Amino acid sequence: MKNLPPLALIAALAVAACSAPATTEAAPADTAKLDASGAQPATPLANAPFTVTEIASFNEPWAMTFVPGTRAALITEKSGKLKLWQENGPTQDVAGVPTVAYGGQGGFGDVIVAPDFATSGTVYLSWAEAGGGDTFGAVVAKAKLVQGAAPRLEGLQIIWKQDPKVPGRGHFSHRLAFSPDGKYLFIGSGERQKFDPAQDMKANLGKILRLNPDGSVPADNPFADQGGVTAQIWSLGHRNILGLAFDATGKLWNQEMGPKGGDEVNLVEAKANYGYPIVSNGDHYDGKDIPDHPTRPEFAAPKLWWNPSVSPAGLAFYNGDLYPGWKNSLLMGALSGEGLLRMQIDGDALHKSDRWDFGRRIREVEVRDDGSVWLLTDGEDGKLVKLVPKR
Repeated sequence: MKNLPPLALIAALAVAACSAPATTEAAPADTAKLDASGAQPATPLANAPFTVTEIASFNEPWAMTFVPGTRAALITEKSGKLKLWQENGPTQDVAGVPTVAYGGQGGFGDVIVAPDFATSGTVYLSWAEAGGGDTFGAVVAKAKLVQGAAPRLEGLQIIWKQDPKVPGRGHFSHRLAFSPDGKYLFIGSGERQKFDPAQDMKANLGKILRLNPDGSVPADNPFADQGGVTAQIWSLGHRNILGLAFDATGKLWNQEMGPKGGDEVNLVEAKANYGYPIVSNGDHYDGKDIPDHPTRPEFAAPKLWWNPSVSPAGLAFYNGDLYPGWKNSLLMGALSGEGLLRMQIDGDALHKSDRWDFGRRIREVEVRDDGSVWLLTDGEDGKLVKLVPKR
């Protein structure tokens, strides 16, 4: 059994959350107990401090990034298209995209802009590619985005690959984030539903990797002296990483889909081992128990976890002023949880602050430079939506 609060506590928290005014800034009552448990009741969308405006439709959208200096965004569609959405113009297909291995959880993945985008036009992309013998693996590439009447990618160059490629089409993760100083590219690499690679130092699966922007290994990586893929590793013991975000103080956070009842958010530290599959606050889907984190204190424990699972997807740091009380927060989408979660950062701690029930799977969360929050809903008729603050 996992460490869940009594039903009476969950019920009380649910009532408190549902009756809270739309402009509430505080975390739910008894937040310490909530944070230490897997519970988090959802608030009806009608009580949220925002309204949801649908902007555009996409086919299985997976990730997005706003294009600096414009009112446009790049959006990946899982089946292999890259779209340039323009607030004041048509949505265009971007030419020159790679061929992706589409199927299962595989396909087009993340898209981010380089720190020097204003001068270089460089973007970074991830996707699943096929290997020999019915194997697959994620790859990351960089290219130049040429904008205009017929946008296109030029000079596409693969700079990183999952190693080894393995059978199956799950848990690619392939999320990307640049450090705030722009010097390092961080890659979330899933364990591909194979469990043991997350602890195997000769594989870059189930890891967070740290690279230079050209794909080379920084000399000060924690395992750089071991060479090979081991040199890429920043942290290990991860499962299916579907969000990476830096906060205002430069701390790196990740969220990942755990096993049944073990979704988590971690504060990512160099050389840290987060324990999967040896420990988890969830259990295997076949019902077999996994020892909880407190049984093995040598592994880094999550800052927050959820049971029942919410299936996290997308993670963004929010430090704006449009939504009262949201400054210094993490925003996380939920797939099976069908909503948006807000977590307040408190130094190295994290608090479960809000959970809103959208009734739709939320795949991606992004923040525009004007402080507005935008989401992608999941599926064949996925929507780009904007959260409009209530006045």
